[in-house]
Amino acid sequence: MTVVEGELLWEPKQELVNSANISKYISWLEENRGLEFHGYEDLWQWSVENIEKFWESIWAYFEIMSDRPYQYVTDSLEMKPGNHWFVGSRVNWAEHIFRNERKGKEAIYAFSETRARKKCTWDELFSQVRILATNMRGMGVKSGDPVCCLMPNIPETVVAMLATISIGAVWSNAAPEFGVNTILDRFRQIHPKWLFIVDGYKFGGKSYDRIQDFIKIVNELSGSLTQVVFLSYLGDDKDCPSNNFVSWSDVVSGEDPGADGFQFERVEHNHPLWILFSSGTTGLPKAIVHSHVGALVEVLKTNSLHVDLSSEDTCFFYTTTGWMMFNMLVGTMLTGASIVLFDGNPAYPKRDVLWEVAAQTKATLFGASPTYVKVMEQLGVEPKTIDDFTSLRTVICSGSPATPETFDWFYKNLHPDIWVTSQSGGTEIAGSFVGGVPILPVYAGEIQCCCLGMDIDSWDQDGNRLTDEVGELVCKKPFPSMPLHFLGDEGDKRYNTSYFSEYSGVWTHGDVVKINNRGGVYIYGRSDSTLNRFGVRIGTSEIYRVVENIPEVVDSLVVCLELSGGKYFMPMFLQIPDGLELTDELKNRVANELRVNCSPRHVPDKFYAVEEIPYTLTGKKLEVPVRKILLGASIDKAVGKDSMRNPDSLAYYVNLSNRLKDD
Repeated sequence: MTVVEGELLWEPKQELVNSANISKYISWLEENRGLEFHGYEDLWQWSVENIEKFWESIWAYFEIMSDRPYQYVTDSLEMKPGNHWFVGSRVNWAEHIFRNERKGKEAIYAFSETRARKKCTWDELFSQVRILATNMRGMGVKSGDPVCCLMPNIPETVVAMLATISIGAVWSNAAPEFGVNTILDRFRQIHPKWLFIVDGYKFGGKSYDRIQDFIKIVNELSGSLTQVVFLSYLGDDKDCPSNNFVSWSDVVSGEDPGADGFQFERVEHNHPLWILFSSGTTGLPKAIVHSHVGALVEVLKTNSLHVDLSSEDTCFFYTTTGWMMFNMLVGTMLTGASIVLFDGNPAYPKRDVLWEVAAQTKATLFGASPTYVKVMEQLGVEPKTIDDFTSLRTVICSGSPATPETFDWFYKNLHPDIWVTSQSGGTEIAGSFVGGVPILPVYAGEIQCCCLGMDIDSWDQDGNRLTDEVGELVCKKPFPSMPLHFLGDEGDKRYNTSYFSEYSGVWTHGDVVKINNRGGVYIYGRSDSTLNRFGVRIGTSEIYRVVENIPEVVDSLVVCLELSGGKYFMPMFLQIPDGLELTDELKNRVANELRVNCSPRHVPDKFYAVEEIPYTLTGKKLEVPVRKILLGASIDKAVGKDSMRNPDSLAYYVNLSNRLKDD
């Protein structure tokens, strides 16, 4: 039986509602602020109508540690770049993680293709962070200095990140599998003082030695670098490849000053915390700078009130260090939760390896992208055959739009009493615009709510509010985790163009969204890849949901080309299994499924068979670059190939573009 969008899949038991963090917060507001709320929607409405009072309550509720009281919550309620939050405060993001230290309790579980399973307790983690941070200070790293990292999803990366942040230096990471140009496009913008590197990584059982590539990167960054820290990771205990490098073992050795002897660097409200990057599919990736105070209050709010995490939780989100979800996974530790790290192929050496890891660690939260779910479905993986997963209570889908079938897969393959949710926001805001809350029901494909303090709406092109119709996701009021700025963006020109050019004084996020009467949210894809056909906006995920349910379709991609004279051409590209052909019968069946389940407007003008669909390194389909190529742009102008998982797949679209010109 096919699940229907909006179908009720789960309702929270009263016991969960009573014990949820958000219920405790509501009780705290009643006791300490004299406020009373009738359900989540009532609370959300108050939070967006009273922005300053809401964020002040978050500061007080989570007992944010500051050298001195802030003077005011924000200097402006105008939605624009440059707002200041909790002005006068001095905080440190990492310090708030280590107030959760519990001696002997596991903080990190680590799995990798390269090493045996490892554990790290809270006291061991804090000790390593203190030693590294003390050595960094002793070797000249100061507050505000940029520190970059090319290490995989392993405990050492967490240690390096927290040590950097604890002394007020500015953190930025990229994955070691990134291409040289992709890394340089990021790190050249930062001018790092320190760089952490490994010798390579393993993926799918194969070793990838990257040391020569990384030496090239070091040479390119030599103008700013004062130190390179080298970790031998591939298993053969290599010596430092250069006398100018220092080994990881050296920088984490020495006397631990102890908790009483270590001083966190508390920094001003607008002090940079980390630099995150947009995917960089076209042009240089945006170097997005966030503040300690903004990311602190946002990540605490999201992980506690929306994701319902506490010190009793163990969080496992499959990610690489090249995706902002690595930062967010470490951020779950702000609630006292333990984390699970996995470095390697999510289907190697066994197709269900991630589920074995979740079972072994008794993970309470499992997170992955909808793309991973599709792979599991194609491979026939059924997690419930591995474990009963009674410890697992929360599943989060993030990275791309989650379909009703994505939600349904978890309920069928885990157990019926699980909270499956999705969220959207990401790199630009170090958090979520829309997400989950454990006191509301789960409907198929529906993100449960707009997040607290986020004044979210769906607008048409004229700025009119839409309900139960597809529109543009906008945020109408400012929030603390807005970027401080983009590096190299004089006068905030790129910042303004990216988010404030569509509607004056309103953040336009670039998502195609539908918000229903109960406040539930559907994300249908990126608005810059929206299919605007005969004046009707169509989200690409609406089409993928139907097409990729057909057994003969492995994957798909659709774009819409605007032609002269107001005409449109909407081709669809289908990846089908080896040995099968794209027959007229299959084309007709795909078209009919779209016509019946969506509308005649959703039916492409033509179908093409391709060997593979192009993806970014973070698993997003390259709809916009493909569209640009088909309209005549060169590959170099359309996409940064080093940001791609499979750049050779673009050759097909270049050839097709030439054929279309001839036609």
